[in-house]
Amino acid sequence: MDKNVICIKWGTKFGPEYVNRLYKMVERNLTIPHRFVCFTDNSEGLLEGIEVRPLPELNDDGLPEKAWKKLGLFTDKLADLQGQALFMDLDIVIRDNIDAFFEVEGDFLIIKDWDFEKDIIGNSSVFRFEVNKYPDIIENFYKEGKDIRKRYKNEQAFLSHQMYDKGILKYWDKKWCVSFKRSCLRPFPINYFQMARDPEEAKIVIFHGRPTPEQAYKGFWGKGGFRYVKPTKWLDKYWKN
Repeated sequence: MDKNVICIKWGTKFGPEYVNRLYKMVERNLTIPHRFVCFTDNSEGLLEGIEVRPLPELNDDGLPEKAWKKLGLFTDKLADLQGQALFMDLDIVIRDNIDAFFEVEGDFLIIKDWDFEKDIIGNSSVFRFEVNKYPDIIENFYKEGKDIRKRYKNEQAFLSHQMYDKGILKYWDKKWCVSFKRSCLRPFPINYFQMARDPEEAKIVIFHGRPTPEQAYKGFWGKGGFRYVKPTKWLDKYWKN
């Protein structure tokens, strides 16, 4: 099998229900033959059908939690995987068919980050790469050492620049992956009266920062009320737990 959907779960931030939900959304929305693999330090509670592998080794001690562990996926031997890997964060919502994420050409594709329009930085909630092909990503990470934080805010900034230097940085169609905060939430004060919109043209909704999907579902009071979110009940349609 040369098509892989992968995710990472470590620590206590996300429970097994996040992986299980992502797995079910992928199985409903991806028709291309594939494997679903979770790299984790705790496989308890994961559904049958989810392949479990140990977390790739990466020494990120001393760095603040900014998803640096994702860089471990670029090892020269990623478990028993081969071919293409489509990485997905656990707190995304898949709302439509995602076959195109494997069909579009390119060696490395990532979301263009909404907060850095004039920069090359991508958002690593969803990215695709060739397995076992870029171990120098980890080598360069170690070369930077703890000084890496002086140049890069987080792992996705570092990764974007690494792939840009290789000449293979490419972005998904901007309609495919949308930010809940940027594309769905109504502007103030309309957000008090209308539910966040369900973006019909999007394939995946990205929840970066707050609100989380659960906070959006239940309703959320953020940014002194300017980012208030009415309970977003249309999420039921895609979770189908």
